[in-house]
Amino acid sequence: MKSSTTCSPILSFPFEVVMIRPTPKPKALVPIFFSLKKTTPLQMNIKTMKTSILHFFSNIIDPPLNPSVDPIHVFQGNLAPVEEMEPTDCQVIEGKLPLSLNGVYIRNGPNPLHQPCRALHLFEGDGMLHSLRLSNGRATYCNRYVKTYKYMLEREVGFPMVPNMLSGLYGLLDIVRFCVCITRIITGHLDIMKGIGVANTSLAFFSGKLFALCESDLPYIVNVTQQGDIETLGRWDIDKKLLSTMTAHPKFDKETKETFAFSWSFAFPHLTFFRIDEKGVKQKEVPIFSIHKPNLIHDFAITKRFAIFHETQLVFSLPKVLFGRGAPLVYEPKKSTRIGILPRYAKCDSELKWFEVPGFNASHIINAWENGDEEIVVVASNIMSLENFLNKKKLDVVLEKVKINTKTGNVCRNILSTRNLELGSINKAYIGKKTRYLYLGVLEETPKTSGLVKIDLETGIEIGRRFYGPGCFGGEPLFVRRNGEEDEDVEFNDEDDGFVMTYVHNEQTDESIFLMMDAKSPDFTTIAAVKLPRRVPYGFHGLFLTNWVLDNSLDNSSRRD
Repeated sequence: MKSSTTCSPILSFPFEVVMIRPTPKPKALVPIFFSLKKTTPLQMNIKTMKTSILHFFSNIIDPPLNPSVDPIHVFQGNLAPVEEMEPTDCQVIEGKLPLSLNGVYIRNGPNPLHQPCRALHLFEGDGMLHSLRLSNGRATYCNRYVKTYKYMLEREVGFPMVPNMLSGLYGLLDIVRFCVCITRIITGHLDIMKGIGVANTSLAFFSGKLFALCESDLPYIVNVTQQGDIETLGRWDIDKKLLSTMTAHPKFDKETKETFAFSWSFAFPHLTFFRIDEKGVKQKEVPIFSIHKPNLIHDFAITKRFAIFHETQLVFSLPKVLFGRGAPLVYEPKKSTRIGILPRYAKCDSELKWFEVPGFNASHIINAWENGDEEIVVVASNIMSLENFLNKKKLDVVLEKVKINTKTGNVCRNILSTRNLELGSINKAYIGKKTRYLYLGVLEETPKTSGLVKIDLETGIEIGRRFYGPGCFGGEPLFVRRNGEEDEDVEFNDEDDGFVMTYVHNEQTDESIFLMMDAKSPDFTTIAAVKLPRRVPYGFHGLFLTNWVLDNSLDNSSRRD
């Protein structure tokens, strides 16, 4: 990485020290002495001007990076990249793994393959999956890169080739590098039709397949073998559109077996809603023409009849990137924030209704449901401070419940918790239905959490909490039903009957564990702790799939046949 020094001429001392060395005499010690050479005010001014001009052009050509996108600062500590590891048996160091819960816990996150040339935000590191396969009380750990087109291309050439648009361009040299990238596209050395995403954000299982996702590309199909290894099977090309994308947070309806999703674009229309049937066939798209600016929409929600979107105050500015002025996101405090409610089977966006919800900038919508025929309830983590969103490690977040009367237009809001609660999960059987229990991480610095809490939505209070201890941090607390997914068609009355699991890292010992806790316990009592064979970097979202689901996936079924 480039290092820089700052020159500060001392104007109060109008002399400069000059060392004079006389002609040496044979076989004699050479005396060294100093004299003071008078510096005129004109010379001092010229010297100061030279320094200022050098700094000026340096900041235009190759300015210093903000720590939020400087890889030296971002990918350090437990965010530093790790190598792949083949399936490795692990030791249970506390409690016992339930014999009835056999499957795999798998979590996604950023892990850069190469040291980048310049800026690289945390959100743009190459995707790496960390899995723990549970089988009859034993655990097997494995971690592998998602073998995206970008990853395979850059592994072959040995250096980064694809620009990081979210990180932004900083100065003239970055613009030149971007132009070189355009040249590679024109000459065919970089095929953007194959996607340029990193698949580092989340995982989802639908249409009989397991996917690794990020919102800048289409999903990648992955598979977990019986031995616990992770395979990338390829990019899921559901259509042939240029630079086609799909949200990292699709929603699966267990009753209809449909998956609902959206794609995002710099070009108009900026948001397009669609659904995928049980067989994995993409249905007709619904472009959302009433969104006039390409603002940040990371997540959405579904209910029994509707899809719920939210328009934020974070707007993407492509010219800002192309002119080398940094990251593309711009905070527009005067922009109105609103929630849109669209029928799930709408033919066009004329059926979309917008409702003003000032200051609602949700990072993740945890769930939404219908309360009667006219009221929609949305529960989300709302970011309160958006200035320099990409430059802040610690965000001010509140947990909020929003009620919208679709007939009268009345909006009622209630803050459930002022803790920094993010990266939440629920019992997946209740997606789109009235939910009582939420499990959320206490966000310390994105994306690591110092603990977790359980919120009872009926009372609006915390009914469970646990902190990992000094120097120990986890990630997203994932709720898993006690019997996993094997009885997925059964309606559950005991919503919180299950476990909460996550990876926890001790920054003092540099060791990581897998932690499984009792979801019903007010202090999240440990069910089992598994010592992992290596440090597991902090990451984003994960899921748990039972052996029954894995064995009946389309990929494994086709292999058996």
